[in-house]
Amino acid sequence: MLSWEKKAFLKGASIIVGLDEAGRGPLAGPVVAGAVILGLSSSKRFRIQRYKERIDDSKKLRPLERERAFKEISSRAVFGIGIKDHKYIDRVNIHMATLAAMKQAVKKLISKFCRLANKKEIDIQKDICVLVDGVFGGFLPYKTIPIIKGDSKSFSIAAASIMAKVTRDAIMNQYDKKYPLYGFSKHKGYGTEFHLKAIKRYGPCSIHRKSFAPLKNDICKN
Repeated sequence: MLSWEKKAFLKGASIIVGLDEAGRGPLAGPVVAGAVILGLSSSKRFRIQRYKERIDDSKKLRPLERERAFKEISSRAVFGIGIKDHKYIDRVNIHMATLAAMKQAVKKLISKFCRLANKKEIDIQKDICVLVDGVFGGFLPYKTIPIIKGDSKSFSIAAASIMAKVTRDAIMNQYDKKYPLYGFSKHKGYGTEFHLKAIKRYGPCSIHRKSFAPLKNDICKN
């Protein structure tokens, strides 16, 4: 899963960023983006440190595997998280909210990296290459390579998907405590049969995305 990182390195990048999101499809809660730099490459060779935990597409990992991977990535890599809530999503649409969350995640990541490396962003801009899951491109001030199904093809994107997914799941687990009728800890806001029945019975709560069907014509009751 390092072929895309190696291609970016051979084209001159020494700071390779993985970028992915979680939460485009749910009917409730935020969209969350994760951006990760797993390791640095010298001018002579490409290298990413070995990880003990399995790093893969977050959807392929069990919850406990994701949690362990999240902790290891947090302790060994540089990362940034971007979050845009349900209100922002309803205001601008999910596509624009996703791009905004990704921009926020990358901005935090680069800012953190610059502090750690004692460098200015302008000095490293040409060295950065962002590998992003999907077809997103042209929305960042850095070289960006969109990769369809990138979370299963790129180690860096897989790590970013884990950071985004675990962060969002934790948010939805907290919402489950506030709104226990909807079962957010089970489905994380996706349109499962249980979730749809709860919406029909109780109406949407304050974190539901009112711009998403079948919620467009409903009024928040809770």
